[in-house]
Amino acid sequence: MWQVDAGLALQMELEIDETDRNLLQVVQEDARLSFREVARRVGMSTPAVAERIRKLEGAGVISGYTARVERLALGEEVGAFLRLTVSDLDYRRVTGLCATLDAVIECHHVTGDDSFFIRVSVHSIAELEDVISRFRKIGDVRSSLVLSSPVDGKPVRPASRATR
Repeated sequence: MWQVDAGLALQMELEIDETDRNLLQVVQEDARLSFREVARRVGMSTPAVAERIRKLEGAGVISGYTARVERLALGEEVGAFLRLTVSDLDYRRVTGLCATLDAVIECHHVTGDDSFFIRVSVHSIAELEDVISRFRKIGDVRSSLVLSSPVDGKPVRPASRATR
């Protein structure tokens, strides 16, 4: 359904049904599958799958397709979370530094005592120390090393209307 918002821009309001949930599950498991293979796995025709996936892309539900790269295989053996506390005035400094450091995987602006949770992946403790020292120039940093990640990159499963 299309609706016009206050700015008169068109927005698509998409109702996610069980078929869409099944498509999203298959595509998240392997985004390289052809429409034909996705259709086979969900029991639909290829054109119907292509149309639904294009609608999900157009509505912003599917925002892109990427490859998962194992950082350990590239020698990045140390993972850590940094908790950074800064003043509101330093928001751009933090996000700018995060954008320039290859070690930063994720940066989350959060509520509570901390200002940011930053996930990093580096080759060594010495490299982690360097990353931490860069953030210490901006604010208070606390770090936690990752021992293991039993749940990492879990696929998104949209809730059904009944469970919302």
